[in-house]
Amino acid sequence: MVSPQTRRVNPDRDSRFRHLEPARGYAQAMFDPFASLGLERRFDLDAAAIQRAFAVRSADVHARDASEDERDSTLSEINRAKALIEHPESRADTLLLLLGGPTRETERSLPDGFLQEMMEVRQTMEEEIEAASESDARAVSDKWEVWAEARRAGHEARVAAMFREGCSSGDQPSRAALRAIRRELNAWRYIERMIEQLDGGRSGGL
Repeated sequence: MVSPQTRRVNPDRDSRFRHLEPARGYAQAMFDPFASLGLERRFDLDAAAIQRAFAVRSADVHARDASEDERDSTLSEINRAKALIEHPESRADTLLLLLGGPTRETERSLPDGFLQEMMEVRQTMEEEIEAASESDARAVSDKWEVWAEARRAGHEARVAAMFREGCSSGDQPSRAALRAIRRELNAWRYIERMIEQLDGGRSGGL
C-alpha cells in the first residue's frame, strides 16, 4: 500500500490494485459478524468480549419498539454472528475473507513440509492404534488427541501473529500476507479434522 507521504491513488484505476478487485467485491458482499456485534474487526478477541457484545446486542434488540418479525430477524443475525466468531478457527477464516483473502477453494496449499509430516504422523498413529489392545486403545487415542490439540494451539498462535503483523499499519494486508494466512489456516483445518476424528472414535478414518 502507498504510504501517507506519497501521492494518493485511486485503487479502481491503479493497475497495482487489480489483483484485489475480485476479493474486494466478494468481501463487500459478505456478512460481517464483527459489525453485527459491534466488535472491532480483528482476530485477537477473547470469549468474554464476544459474549458481552452478544449480550448487549441481544438486550438492545429486545428493548426496541419493533415488530416480532424484525426482532426475530435481528436476533437470528446476531446469533449467526456469534457462531461465526466464537470459535477461533471460524473467526480467522471469516476475518481473512473480509480482508479480501483467498477462500479454501482457491488457495489449497499448505505450509512447506506440513503434508509430508502429517503423512508420517498418520502412519505412526494408525500403527499404534492398530497395535494397541482393546484396553489400551482409548489411552493411545487420548495421547494423539493431546498431541493434536497442542498442534492446534501452535497454528492458532501463528495465525494470530500473522494477522497482527499484516494489519499492524492499518493498511490492507498484502496479497502475499493473505495467502500465507490461508496456508496456515489450511494446516489448522487439517488438525481440526484430525481432532474431530479422534474425539469421535473414528480411528478407521485416520
